[in-house]
Amino acid sequence: MNTRIGKQNGTATARKTTENQRNLAKTTSDNLSRAMHGEAFAYVKYLLYADHARKGGNKELADLFEKTANTERFEHFAEEAQLVGLVGNDADNLKDAINGESYEVDTMYLEFAEKAKIAGDAAAADRFEEIRHDEIGHRDAFKIALAKLES
Repeated sequence: MNTRIGKQNGTATARKTTENQRNLAKTTSDNLSRAMHGEAFAYVKYLLYADHARKGGNKELADLFEKTANTERFEHFAEEAQLVGLVGNDADNLKDAINGESYEVDTMYLEFAEKAKIAGDAAAADRFEEIRHDEIGHRDAFKIALAKLES
């Protein structure tokens, strides 16, 4: 099992990404994407549960949540990511990150904030807007890194 996603040579990884995507049926690729989203969410959720259990003095439960979280991330997610060819070369990874952050800034969090405000959920609207501003910083940092990489 190779869980060293992202530590591979950029060119070899990019080549493997294209090869994997060509060999996977669309349904399989879609299912891998859905599975990775589920594994990523479980990873973060279980870490939050572990933190809560630890703060409550339940170290054994916290350790169980952390162990399970690490399996979700470092085995399940990593293996699925490798199959779908998630990681490419540094420039491609930065471009993908910029696209993702741009979507969050220009569409997702903007719409979420507007809809929460209309629904009267002011705290959620404020949180979405705050996160949106964080995402602007992430996007811009990735753009700077890409420009530096390409110069």
